[in-house]
Amino acid sequence: MKLIQRIGYYLGGFSLGLIILAFFLNGKKVSCNYGPQARVIKRINTKPLQFSPDILKAISSEEIDTNGLKVFMIKGDIDFGNSKAQQKPCATYMLEGELNTREAQAIIVFCHNDSIATLTNLSFK
Repeated sequence: MKLIQRIGYYLGGFSLGLIILAFFLNGKKVSCNYGPQARVIKRINTKPLQFSPDILKAISSEEIDTNGLKVFMIKGDIDFGNSKAQQKPCATYMLEGELNTREAQAIIVFCHNDSIATLTNLSFK
């Protein structure tokens, strides 16, 4: 069997495998969050989110848009240098990103014993 035929068989089987995988995984909520940043963001966004009284006041006075806050929580970056991830019983993470076209920083406290993420502080740069 010539090399060209082997490559043809390989590519044919590989493409058939991709088509089968696309068929079976179509519509599934499959994600691969292996990096530390993606895991923390996913863990914060899958748990119930509570707000501190200052954040609730800002939301009620319409200083902060709740939809913008949700996007900020999903697309923000964790600053591990200013976070205290190993702190017991509650880990503290600093989230940075863009909120309503302004650069913002938020402090999120995630307690392991009650599995609730709390947005405690939000400031704009």
